[in-house]
Amino acid sequence: MAYWLFKSETSTWSWDDQVAKGDAGEEWDGVRNYQARNFMREMKIGDRGFFYLSQKEKSVVGIVEVCATAHPDSTTDDDRWECVDIKAVRSFEKSVSLDQIKANESLAEMVLVKNSRLSVQPVAADEWKTVCAMGQTKAD
Repeated sequence: MAYWLFKSETSTWSWDDQVAKGDAGEEWDGVRNYQARNFMREMKIGDRGFFYLSQKEKSVVGIVEVCATAHPDSTTDDDRWECVDIKAVRSFEKSVSLDQIKANESLAEMVLVKNSRLSVQPVAADEWKTVCAMGQTKAD
């Protein structure tokens, strides 16, 4: 299983919106960055991801799971853009802020720390476990 981070703005798509979609999940559409798109092309059903709120909250608030592999993004007719579908798995007991992540030396190499603008990004297995522990939630 691979791990990822999906960034969203609460004003566009909140954690509550994601949870409300249930097991059907929702397209992670609208991504217009080639590197982020390429990461989505690598994803497999069952991969897990952090749901990260990127505006004022700047924090990881939950765990999602990829429930459909890369397919054409329904929000555009441009066939260069693809997306995956994700569903909510569980909320974090305690959200983990970007400041907390940056303050943790073991997360210094995390993509979120080095390139916080990338909307879809990989997360290493040890980073996954660390952030889950910080959020007081199960890593599995």
